[in-house]
Amino acid sequence: MKPIITFLFLLAGLALQAQTKISGTVVNEKGQPVAAANIYIDGTYDGATTSEEGTFSFETAETGAQVLVITYLTMEELRVDIVVEAYQPKTFAMKDNVNTLDTVIISAGTFSAGDTSKINALKPLDIVTTAGAAGDIVGALNTLPGTQTVGESGRLFVRGGESDETQTFVDGIRVAQPYGATANNIPTRGRFSPFLFSGMTFSTGGYSAEFGEALSSVLLLNTIEEPAQEQTDIALMTVGLGLGNTQKWEKSSLSFNAAYTDLAPYQWAVPQNVSWNKPYRSLAGETVYRYKFESGMLKVYAAFDHATFSIDQEDINMPAPVRVDMKNDNFYTNASYKGMFGTQWTIHTGLAYGYSHNGIMLGANEVTNGEHSSHMKMKLSKKFSNRVRLTFGGDHFITDLNEDYSQPDGFAFNSGYNNSISAGYAEVDLTLSKNFALKAGVRSSHASILGKTTFEPRTALAYKVSNKSQFSLAYGDFYQTPKADYLKYFRDFDFEKTAHYIFNYMYNAEGRTFRAELYHKEYDNLVKFDTQNVQFDTQFSNKGNGYARGLDLLWRDNKTIKFMEYWISYSYIDTKRNYRNYETSVTPGYVADHNFSIVGKYFITGLRSQLGVTHTFNSGRPYDNPNEAAFMNGKTKSYNNLSLSWAYLVTDQKILYLSVSNVLGTDNVFGYTYANNPGANGMYARQAVRQAADRFIFVGFFWTISNDKKANQLDKL
Repeated sequence: MKPIITFLFLLAGLALQAQTKISGTVVNEKGQPVAAANIYIDGTYDGATTSEEGTFSFETAETGAQVLVITYLTMEELRVDIVVEAYQPKTFAMKDNVNTLDTVIISAGTFSAGDTSKINALKPLDIVTTAGAAGDIVGALNTLPGTQTVGESGRLFVRGGESDETQTFVDGIRVAQPYGATANNIPTRGRFSPFLFSGMTFSTGGYSAEFGEALSSVLLLNTIEEPAQEQTDIALMTVGLGLGNTQKWEKSSLSFNAAYTDLAPYQWAVPQNVSWNKPYRSLAGETVYRYKFESGMLKVYAAFDHATFSIDQEDINMPAPVRVDMKNDNFYTNASYKGMFGTQWTIHTGLAYGYSHNGIMLGANEVTNGEHSSHMKMKLSKKFSNRVRLTFGGDHFITDLNEDYSQPDGFAFNSGYNNSISAGYAEVDLTLSKNFALKAGVRSSHASILGKTTFEPRTALAYKVSNKSQFSLAYGDFYQTPKADYLKYFRDFDFEKTAHYIFNYMYNAEGRTFRAELYHKEYDNLVKFDTQNVQFDTQFSNKGNGYARGLDLLWRDNKTIKFMEYWISYSYIDTKRNYRNYETSVTPGYVADHNFSIVGKYFITGLRSQLGVTHTFNSGRPYDNPNEAAFMNGKTKSYNNLSLSWAYLVTDQKILYLSVSNVLGTDNVFGYTYANNPGANGMYARQAVRQAADRFIFVGFFWTISNDKKANQLDKL
């Protein structure tokens, strides 16, 4: 018995001797102790938790080479190779986890909206709940700083740039024709219904190297990834009818919207400042098909639009109004795929095709044109760690435009062009800590019609100064091929160019956001021409230049007043250009120095109603008065627009909606056109460019039929 007991004691002694002590201290990047961190040897139960001083100690029977694992909720996991027998107490420094929600983001020149955005300056539903926007994406964006209200156009003008200096993308694929049919000084609308989109990114400058061919900004629209349920939406409106439906299966879904628009009732009820022969009518539709693979998502998007109208437009240089008959057919489709493969690789690829055809009668003269456009895209991204991501890829754009012009006297002229643009880019995202992030990239493109190649460096950084505020900086060179109005008559151009410099401050607390942004832009190689209007015998050059600089401010608050949210935006811009047929460097006629908007929305629970109000004020815009010696010396009166909206929840799935734009009927003047020759008194007569109507009144009834019998379109109105 005694030998057995002795043997057991020897075994216990050997076991005790095999226990090795592992100890040390865990600190953060600033050297401060990390309490409650977990430390263990990988694959075992041997471990401990750090004390308030960051220290730990435990014993293990493991031997040889092992992996010591240290974890903490808001920090990156730390794995350290050790040899147990040779281990000595150490201090381990952990890094902040840069995937947490409070990590700094680059915000210079960028507004994001969507469920995945960390900070929303504009929400997706704002597109259709903003009074005066009338469900138009551009109308809602015009309440943000950095944009200009150009009422006679309806397009997006950003920081001194023309509307064609902004590019629109759907699911990352370019849309060549983002606006509907229109005539001179008649505002248009964006072609896209907001109901199929879940979010957007609107860059007022300094955007990623992934995008090009835009001097001023890019607008990225993202279709819904996966619908919540099957449902049908019915719309009865004073301007037409709408029908939408979503079907959902295990791995796929299909959504579509169809709309018939007829402005005849509106034009009959509301006095018009335009002489309509035939009211604007259109038949349009959109659809999105989605298929979810194990490691990716395929989307196929398609939209069509057929529109007609006829007006008599007064022209100061013509004895009688000129009849304009318009017929437009537009089709756009894209297919895109996003997915993962390999080890932390992401792929985004897609293909788009668009076709737009116009048949226009200008009095007795006829213009017909057709544009075919396509875009092929490939983007690859590799995540090397939580802190380093490399993105690279390429684009190929093809545009084919053909236009025929004919007069009754037999004169005919054909114009057009074919252009292909190939581009490549690479960009690295570095998150050096939760408080500091850097993005650096370069883009290069070659346009066949110009025979020239660009080199476009871009960089941005952000530094977080507190839990609620941060600074961002951005710089970039941006190039753009001259627009179709010039290329169809002339080929020997260079790329137009601008350089962006942006400084941004952002404060974001729960329910409150403040943004302040300073920017400076330098333009080179802008197109100049020598005739009053661009025509077949116009002489062109790239000798134009200019600048734009200013301050943009935004405050958004949905916390202070219960059931109410509002935002206030202000922009100041100082810009001059010597381009087009300008005599000297002046502020362009579409720019107002001061732009102010306030938007408010209030939900009254007892009345089951949401009330909306928007007031927009812009200072006067310059225009050229030939009765004065100085070029572009005139200034219009200021622009004022007060708009109201009311949404009433009849039942859970039925909504009545009313919107009135420019409630006070303010006579806004956007500029003047002058006679080509002086009158008997030696003065040039003029004609004001006014709103198509003093007010826009909209009434609609919206009914949603869904599986849960609760869904409605209040978040879309």
